[in-house]
Amino acid sequence: MFYDVIIIGGGPAGTAAAVYTARKQLKTLLITESFGGASIVSDDIQNWIGEPHISGFDLAKKFEAHVRAFPDIVEIKSPERGIAVRAINGIGDRGDFQVQTDKGTYEGSTVILAAGARRRKLGIPGEDVFNGKGVAYCSTCDAPLFSGKKVAVVGGGNAGLEAVQDLFPYASEIYLLEYGETLKGDPVTQKEIKKNPKLKEIIFNAQTKEVLGEKFVTGVSYQDRKSGEVKTLEVNGIFVEIGSVPNSEMVKDLVALDKYGQVVIDSKHASTSRPGIFAAGDITDDPYKQNNISAGDAVKAALAAYNYLLKREK
Repeated sequence: MFYDVIIIGGGPAGTAAAVYTARKQLKTLLITESFGGASIVSDDIQNWIGEPHISGFDLAKKFEAHVRAFPDIVEIKSPERGIAVRAINGIGDRGDFQVQTDKGTYEGSTVILAAGARRRKLGIPGEDVFNGKGVAYCSTCDAPLFSGKKVAVVGGGNAGLEAVQDLFPYASEIYLLEYGETLKGDPVTQKEIKKNPKLKEIIFNAQTKEVLGEKFVTGVSYQDRKSGEVKTLEVNGIFVEIGSVPNSEMVKDLVALDKYGQVVIDSKHASTSRPGIFAAGDITDDPYKQNNISAGDAVKAALAAYNYLLKREK
C-alpha cells in the first residue's frame, strides 16, 4: 500500500491532522504507540476548548474515536513506534518517503511529524509511581489542581520560573529547587517571583533523591550538594520543569532541527526544510506547547500537505 500521507503520532496534533487529511480524501496512515499524547496522564484537563473538565484518558478515547470514524480513508497502526524516515524515489529534494517502525516499513508521498516530546525526567525513585498523583510536568495544564497545597518546583530555568508563576494563584506555599548555585531563568522573571510571599524558599545545590508518598505525594527528599546532607521537604505536589526531549531522532538527517532537537517549521504552513514533510505539536520549535495549539498547527500541516500534493500532480 502506498499512502498520500503518513502521520506519525496520536496526540492532539496527529489526530487533528488525520481528521483533516481524511476530509480531503487523502489515503492516510496514522502510526502511533498510543492515543492521547503527553496529557494522557492528567486527571483533570481544564483548557481543552469545549471541555471545561476532562481527564487525559477520556480525551485520548475521543481522539481515537474521531480518527476511527474514517475507516475507509485512514488506516491506523497502533501500538507502533516510528524509528526512521527516509527519502526515496526522489530527484534532488523532491520525492517520496519511507517510514520505518518497530513493526514494519511503509511508503507515502508526504509525512506529517506529530510524535511530540517526552518530558525530561528526574530519574529518581517514586517519580513514575506518583506520576499523575502529585508529580506533574505541565504547570499550565495542572496548576489549578494544586489549589491550597504546598508544592515544590524542580528546575531554576525559564520553565521552572514560569511554573512558579503559574502556581501563584493556586498553591499555598511554593518551594523552588535548583541543582546549581544560581537560577538560570530570565532576571526579570526572577525578580518578579521573589516579590511574592507564596514563594517560601529557593533551595540551591539541591539534588533530588526520591519522591515520597503513600497514595499521593507527601514530600521529596534532596541532597545538599555542598554539605552532603539529605533533607526532606513536605509537599503535596512536585512540578518537574527541567526541559523536554523532542521525539525527532527519526528525522535528524532529513530535516532541519534547532539546537534543542526540535523540528524547525514555517509557522504559516507547518512545513519543514524538506518539501513534503510537515510537522506540528511538541516535536516542533513552536514556543507554546499546548494541546489546542498543537491541533491547530496540525490542521495547517494537513491542509499544506493536501496543497503540496495538488501542485505536485500538475
